[in-house]
Amino acid sequence: MITPRPLPDIGSVWLLGCGNMGGALLRRWVEAGLTRVAVIDPAPRSLPEGVAADATPPEGVPDVLVVAVKPQMLAEAAAPLIARLGPDTLIVSIVAGVSSATLSAMFGGRQVVRTMPNTPASAGQGVTALFGPRADGTADALFSAAGTTVWLDDEAQFDAVTAVSGSGPAYVFAMIEALAAAGVAAGLPQALADELALRTVAGAGHLAALGEASPAALRESVTSPNGTTAAGLAVLQPALGPLVTATVAAAARRSRELGEAV
Repeated sequence: MITPRPLPDIGSVWLLGCGNMGGALLRRWVEAGLTRVAVIDPAPRSLPEGVAADATPPEGVPDVLVVAVKPQMLAEAAAPLIARLGPDTLIVSIVAGVSSATLSAMFGGRQVVRTMPNTPASAGQGVTALFGPRADGTADALFSAAGTTVWLDDEAQFDAVTAVSGSGPAYVFAMIEALAAAGVAAGLPQALADELALRTVAGAGHLAALGEASPAALRESVTSPNGTTAAGLAVLQPALGPLVTATVAAAARRSRELGEAV
């Protein structure tokens, strides 16, 4: 098991790109005590108080470069930085679909840790999958500040990881929307349907996360024979499995396409 280093001990960090995901991680790092961080982005989405951004890199050499740009912007955004990095600068990528080999070649053969965080990181409840060198705990330190980390043994799993946990929050949000809309269709006022759907999904997720029972066991505990839940599941379950499988497959396919386009 890897022990994350304290964030202030990992040295200087450059963050290339401060969109939704980069900004969410940055806020968690600052809250966890990281002070030596520079943001390279001509138009950052949102910055924590006391952190500035610039279109060009600062003086000095970073210990870690976190790459948080869209795949189609990667080559152009990375080009001005390559000559500014030290031989031991660690490249940490959250760029969807782009392999470690491609990233390492782009950054002059430097070590790369490839990652896939998700948006609950903004609340410290994210899960990040990582692949690459892990001995010193640097990458664990960065992403443990935003939630849970899991290491992959096979980089080929990243497209599926992206489709499940990277895109997964959007599927859950869509489920909340659909459940609320169904409540309105069944006769509830919109505000009440919204509140019931949101709190039900949040509470069920929390209960599952406690780990005291499997999701299947929890589902069964709610489902009385011939009851209301059983009637609903008789409609939902036959459609849900194939639909979610097709959804994840489509997202994984797009992840592969994005990587191939770089």
